Amino acid sequence: MNPQATFESLLKPHQDVAYRYAFRLTGNADAAMDLLQDAVLLAYKAIESFQPDSNFRAWFLRILTNRFYRVSQQNKRHQTESLDDAPDLYLYDQAARLGHTMEGDNPAAAILEKMDQETVRDAIDRLSDDYRTVAIMHYLTAMPYEDIAVALDIPIGTVRSRLHRARKQLQVSLWQLAVDRGLISEEINS
Repeated sequence: MNPQATFESLLKPHQDVAYRYAFRLTGNADAAMDLLQDAVLLAYKAIESFQPDSNFRAWFLRILTNRFYRVSQQNKRHQTESLDDAPDLYLYDQAARLGHTMEGDNPAAAILEKMDQETVRDAIDRLSDDYRTVAIMHYLTAMPYEDIAVALDIPIGTVRSRLHRARKQLQVSLWQLAVDRGLISEEINS
């Protein structure tokens, strides 16, 4: 089998996941296609560095992620302020503080049920690049921590840390979007 056919056979089963991942990173179909094409070209040129007994998807997503970081740094898109100071249960605390007890013992779940996919996507898009990358890989492509670590070439502890911070930032973003979109009121219920 020729090298091009070998590369194509390795890539084909992962193209859909790679495109969805690129789309979530860029938030734009055209930019996602450009990013994916760049990553395919870079991977093809570097195929000799791929170890046949290793995880091709993780290897390829690392190339795609690195390309995204390079392009992102060049374009320096607007980032939201750091939300690392938010408590772990921010969404729950905010909902409970305002008396949003609704059904069950989890007011945060009741608020999340009011949100559509677009609101959740918008909250993910507000994450900083490092956190957004890990969150997308974990939540949207269902990659285990180990594969994310390989794909991003970072220690598994860093994956856990970034995912923890991403969850905190998501809670704050989801709350802000719910208030902004009138899904909840910040007036305290009696």
